[in-house]
Amino acid sequence: MTLKFYNTLTRAKEAFAPLDRDNVRMYVCGPTVYDYAHIGNARPIIVFDVLFRLLRQVYGEAHVTYARNITDIDDKINNRAREEGVPIADVTSRTTAQFHEDVAALGALEPSVEPRATGHVPQMIEMIEALVEKGHAYEAEGHVLFNVPSMADYGALSRRSTDEMLAGARVDVAPYKKDSMDFVLWKPSSDDLPGWDSPWGRGRPGWHIECSAMSKTHLGEIFDIHGGGIDLAFPHHENEIAQSRCALGHDVMANVWMHNGYLQVEGEKMSKSLGNFLTIHDLLGQWPGEVLRLQMLMTHYRQPLDWTDTRCREARSLLDRWYGLIGNGAGPGGDVPLSVLDALSDDLNTPAVITEMHRFADAGDTAALIAAGHILGVLQLDETTWNAWRPRGLDLDETQIDAMIVARNAARAAKDFAEADRLRDALMEMGVALKDGPEGTTWELAR
Repeated sequence: MTLKFYNTLTRAKEAFAPLDRDNVRMYVCGPTVYDYAHIGNARPIIVFDVLFRLLRQVYGEAHVTYARNITDIDDKINNRAREEGVPIADVTSRTTAQFHEDVAALGALEPSVEPRATGHVPQMIEMIEALVEKGHAYEAEGHVLFNVPSMADYGALSRRSTDEMLAGARVDVAPYKKDSMDFVLWKPSSDDLPGWDSPWGRGRPGWHIECSAMSKTHLGEIFDIHGGGIDLAFPHHENEIAQSRCALGHDVMANVWMHNGYLQVEGEKMSKSLGNFLTIHDLLGQWPGEVLRLQMLMTHYRQPLDWTDTRCREARSLLDRWYGLIGNGAGPGGDVPLSVLDALSDDLNTPAVITEMHRFADAGDTAALIAAGHILGVLQLDETTWNAWRPRGLDLDETQIDAMIVARNAARAAKDFAEADRLRDALMEMGVALKDGPEGTTWELAR
């Protein structure tokens, strides 16, 4: 089977040929742990989890290494700790735990390795020293900066003009810079900030050098796939390439660069000022994790995604139907159908997989349905567990619900339709929807 992925670096869909079939290596930029992750952060988590599952399917679980980092050195973290009046470690430990809980609820597998920036500062210093020695970086007023003009083909990933790069990078204006595009590798730390001893004094690393050092440590100087959101292509990934290539002397850092598209909410850019800033944690209180995951996968990963309640309801309806077919005794499913693998091998075409799942469901092929669901990371439960899910904070008294249904049915039998409607409406206000059928009245959560 030939895998083909769109490579942002070459702007083409290419056949994937790993450097070592016995150790296929992928790096994806992880969270900066200062707050709950938002739904935009969930998209690369889900997209590259599907890719991880596909690579394990094709090359074997033991032959794929997936590194996803934790950024726990950052000024946003420092500011949050200052606002809360707590140690920085309290912020990073709490928000890392929140992140792990949220992505587990989204059905994401644990990465093979999850390096933390704080555990790799010596490797960062070593890489910065190499850049200085080779003339690609310089010290100025306690800072060390990468000298962008020293790299002839800087900008090859994003293919932006200098003016566009300046605007996109939001570079700091500083008199000690040799060029306005130069970016920070190391900066001084005051006594109240995290700091490490270095040849340039006590300080801390810039954001970009963190990923260069962590990917090299765990995946090698050149690896197969680097992934992340398209918002990271410039300046973060562009700067990673510059640092790694110039420090290590290679023509590439990763052979394939894959980026998922932007996410908006109900047709608008997500922002706190618009009141549409959605965290994974909050959404998990309203919907099962598989609903959030399936909505993501209903759109091809490279396309923009519009996050809507309507699409959540659509995903929920699909999963309700599929779980109804699977029931509680369908087993783990069989081999992944070839049509599913063909779709995923064509640049992770998850919408085509979902089309196949419709076909399996219509044909009553539950084994194929389950197997297709598993490689997408859904249909991991059984029908009873799925139906038992409740929104966060919804405390239902099922004995009371059953009694109200009995009273409603009695009112209907007595032709007291006003009372029957009152009880139905009261149940709806409690979050309970009734379904009348030949075998009696059942209920489900109102959606």
